[in-house]
Amino acid sequence: MTSTFAQDSLSYLALGDSYSIGEQVSEEESWPVLLTSFLNQQGYPVEKPEVIAVTGWRTDELQDFIASLHYKKESFDLVSLLIGVNNQYQKKPFKKFKSEFEDLLKTAIELSSQHNKGVFIVGIPDYSLSKFAQDEKLKKVSSRLKRYNRYIEKMSQRYNVVYFPMQQFSKPLHKEKLMLAEDLLHPSGLQYKAWVDSFKDEILSKVKSF
Repeated sequence: MTSTFAQDSLSYLALGDSYSIGEQVSEEESWPVLLTSFLNQQGYPVEKPEVIAVTGWRTDELQDFIASLHYKKESFDLVSLLIGVNNQYQKKPFKKFKSEFEDLLKTAIELSSQHNKGVFIVGIPDYSLSKFAQDEKLKKVSSRLKRYNRYIEKMSQRYNVVYFPMQQFSKPLHKEKLMLAEDLLHPSGLQYKAWVDSFKDEILSKVKSF
């Protein structure tokens, strides 16, 4: 660890939708904040994450908002990307999602001072077993999300970016009431903690290499 790194805290940008905000949970229970807290506890100071996300956002809406901010390249050290569930839920064209997601990934890489080393992708979780999905009788959620996540993984490999798959991991959690927020759809703070516990050590290793 260099002396410069020891003195300076890292900046972190979290790009996404309701999952990155932590819909219906406190800010402290959202996964970007939980991850930041863990890194700080390990002696790697990270500033409070800048979260660019809105509940219901699709890839195109995230793209448009980022463009409006006019960020300079390499503005952040660490950048995460979790997006796509609303493209699936709103039944938007998959072809459009593909091009927009790849563009967002390129943007994330440009925004990181560490380039692809500073970026990680969190896969779309599987909400199919949630009470909301069951009550709404939503069909083929898992199979459709698999298609999205397969493409996301493909892009992570193409651009050599770390990818944390969440679909299989999260699916059974969405069946447990304690793991869901009050709307019985979005993850609770407990589920977000489980997410972070599943990948925090890999992020720590990544940060150590900066």
